[in-house]
Amino acid sequence: MEDLLTPPFATKVAVLVRDDLEPWQRLNVTAFLVSGVTAANPDLVGQPYADADGQTYLPLLGMPVLVFEGAADTLTAAHERALRRGTRLAVYTREMFATGHDAANRAAVAAVPTASLDLVGLALHGPKNGVDRILKGARLHH
Repeated sequence: MEDLLTPPFATKVAVLVRDDLEPWQRLNVTAFLVSGVTAANPDLVGQPYADADGQTYLPLLGMPVLVFEGAADTLTAAHERALRRGTRLAVYTREMFATGHDAANRAAVAAVPTASLDLVGLALHGPKNGVDRILKGARLHH
């Protein structure tokens, strides 16, 4: 079995957030989206951490997460490319800012047709070159 957590990495985890969000929204969206990638790809999670005193900590993703930003049309284009390629992705829509729990989030997404989603973030994991093609036009978040 291939070791996904040893460099050089053959795959990439990436998040794309809207460039017009408030800083707290960008952080919130990124955290939610990475949780989706993690849940769908448990093989990307490393081992638990421990400090020198033996205190243990939760495991983390075992590879870097690259965070990109772009305008609304950049997210729409990336979403369309991912769907055409059959790449699984996590999405966060503007309507989800007004909800308070997972069931309400899912209902907010379910109420809108695919082509009309007001995307404020998306995340994916896949082969490096495929992720790069999907995120064409996005820039690294600064």
